[in-house]
Amino acid sequence: MAVILATGIATLDIINEVASYPAEDDEVRALSQRISRGGNASNTLCVLSQLGHQSYLAATLIDEADGHIIEADLNRYKINTQFCPRLNQGKMPTSYITLNRQTGSRTIVHHRDCPELSFTSFQQIDLSLFDWLHFEGRNITELDKILRYCGQNAPNVPISVEIEKPRDDITSLFDLADWLFFSKHYAEAKGYHSARDLFVDLGSSRQATCTWGDQGAYGWQNGEMIYSAAAKIDHIVDTLGAGDTFNAGMIDSLLTQKSLNDSLQFAGRLAARKCQQYGFENLVNS
Repeated sequence: MAVILATGIATLDIINEVASYPAEDDEVRALSQRISRGGNASNTLCVLSQLGHQSYLAATLIDEADGHIIEADLNRYKINTQFCPRLNQGKMPTSYITLNRQTGSRTIVHHRDCPELSFTSFQQIDLSLFDWLHFEGRNITELDKILRYCGQNAPNVPISVEIEKPRDDITSLFDLADWLFFSKHYAEAKGYHSARDLFVDLGSSRQATCTWGDQGAYGWQNGEMIYSAAAKIDHIVDTLGAGDTFNAGMIDSLLTQKSLNDSLQFAGRLAARKCQQYGFENLVNS
């Protein structure tokens, strides 16, 4: 068992499932609705906790009704929140998600009135407690300071950064992490037509993964690319959080010194399992 810290945001997800994605100006009836805790970092920790690791979250929490729902769910998955700053004003981030039963795709409208985790807050954390540090690639100015601080004060603790979206100046973080977890969305938004194109631009000294949907996942280490085919899925149910699940699988495997090939295969199987069920309940044992 490892002790893992992840930073990012925790959200309240309001998920409406529809038979198929509506056209603009359509009015459709939801087949079902559920409300759950979300957010990339907290999703990843949720999976890591089920894999037997001790999970800690560093994210801003607000003392209000939605915040209480989020924190109760974090507690249910045994995610420690002692390093989460707590505010009395504002509103927890909320994601309004349209889940297409026909394809399993999810479309998200996000609202927030909650400050990001600050460098000052992060400095209060005792980094000697942890075996791995994982970060959402967001809040770039503060995260740059945080990653440099980690490199100086916990030089032997591996750092992974999720690069999901093409945010301004996010490339400044690349040299500050041991592992970069890229999404297909980021790669295509930056004009790359394949994971290889992205990796070549990274250079041979970096270690990275890039998920590419139903085409599988790619890894990059020592200037060589490794490909792992996507696990077969008979019917996609819910892709929400599949990337977060993949990242958890990678962290778990790398912590146990598995090869990059084995890590990609394990993470891919875990993400495929997520796509075949709603939510994260019993994900590891299903």
